[in-house]
Amino acid sequence: MVKICCLGAGYVGGPTMAVIALKCPSVEVVVVDISVARIAAWNSDQLPIYEPGLDDVVKKCRGRNLFFSTEIEKHIGQADIVFVSVNTPTKTRGLGAGMAADLTYWESAARMIADVAKSDKIVVEKSTVPVKTAEAIEKILIHNSKGINFQILSNPEFLAEGTAIQDLFNPDRVLIGGRETPEGKKAVQALKQVYANWVPEDRIITTNLWSAELSKLAANAFLAQRISSVNAISALCEATGADVAEVAYSVGKDTRIGPKFLSASVGFGGSCFQKDILSLVYICECNGLPEVASYWKDVIKVNDYQKSRFVNRVVSSMFNTVSEKKIAVLGFAFKKDTGDTRETPAIDVCKGLLGDKAKISIYDPQVSEEQIQRDLALKKFDWDHPVHLQPTSPTAVKQVTVTWDAYEATKGAHGVCILTEWDEFRKLDYVKIYENMQKPAFIFDGRNVIDPQKLRKIGFIVFSIGKPLDPWLKDMPAVV
Repeated sequence: MVKICCLGAGYVGGPTMAVIALKCPSVEVVVVDISVARIAAWNSDQLPIYEPGLDDVVKKCRGRNLFFSTEIEKHIGQADIVFVSVNTPTKTRGLGAGMAADLTYWESAARMIADVAKSDKIVVEKSTVPVKTAEAIEKILIHNSKGINFQILSNPEFLAEGTAIQDLFNPDRVLIGGRETPEGKKAVQALKQVYANWVPEDRIITTNLWSAELSKLAANAFLAQRISSVNAISALCEATGADVAEVAYSVGKDTRIGPKFLSASVGFGGSCFQKDILSLVYICECNGLPEVASYWKDVIKVNDYQKSRFVNRVVSSMFNTVSEKKIAVLGFAFKKDTGDTRETPAIDVCKGLLGDKAKISIYDPQVSEEQIQRDLALKKFDWDHPVHLQPTSPTAVKQVTVTWDAYEATKGAHGVCILTEWDEFRKLDYVKIYENMQKPAFIFDGRNVIDPQKLRKIGFIVFSIGKPLDPWLKDMPAVV
């Protein structure tokens, strides 16, 4: 039996290993992590992450050929293939702070593997890492090998939260990068055989190490670029009376462009896009490519602009102040069908409103009050460091309340901000919400979830990203 060990039981390691165990019943898969609480959650009925379909996969395999453990050294020592899926956060201090990836956890993992290995191993980069990381890890392993042979592979993930299980079942591609040596090619084939249990061979792409590492950063940069592009157009649509949905639909009909990632919004979020683009910017600067670095930096600049523009629109529309006004926030996760709040635009929007002394009431069907309060109390990039796991006072941000009911959140509010595109927000009784709000009642739709015309008939003053402005808003100061 082939034995696989995955170091890191997070959003990538857990679901990926669960699907490998399901599709490869002859393979033993063990997911290990230093967090006792996280491993306990994986072994319970309440998994540590929310992902549609994940519960069923885990329950089918757990205890059969899928195991979750804190005995890290033991299972790394027994494994034939070791996936490393640890954090690669953005550095918050030192050289490259605010851009470069912090490889502290990766280096620690490599040293542990070298220390406990008693047999040859294939070590697989599953985390998103800067180009040439494999070379550094390879040096650590070789210089501490004690005669054991290690082969380093890059196997980046391309999962979208909310559809991760389906993405794993039916991937666009599986990318495996390795050394172009006989030993490297043999290692690539070994990993390829694992995926070949359910992935068609023409979707399993093999490349050199550096191409695989860069492909992941490039893919996320291209996707984020599309979002920033349509968001930039959304600002122009509002200024001219065009409808961004109609523009995006027309543009997306061009087969050279396609329709995906052309939905205007309050901005992109999640654990990858900003972090990976910043890493790409740093790599470009280190390689003497300032113009290329500047190009990718602007993708993030537009994303930040979109969030601040949204906040400015809220404040300017409500008589240029939200001080002491109740603002209801519907949705805190960075997208629907996930409880993930990493880099969610809601954080910046809420902080912007709090800066003008608003009182905020938040409802999200998958995000707890503790998580929301922690996110609003953290500094930028701290979410991906150990401080993120420390308990936070539930009253950390006193101007914020969290409720488990959308109607309670909006009761008595002056304005409503829709920041996550949860399907349930399309079905709410907006007549009931209107009747229980202060007047005039404002709705600021950051995800284009609602029909502006229908809500205007109810009596709302409505702002939707990239849509023609409400007559009320046309008379207000311009937002830049």
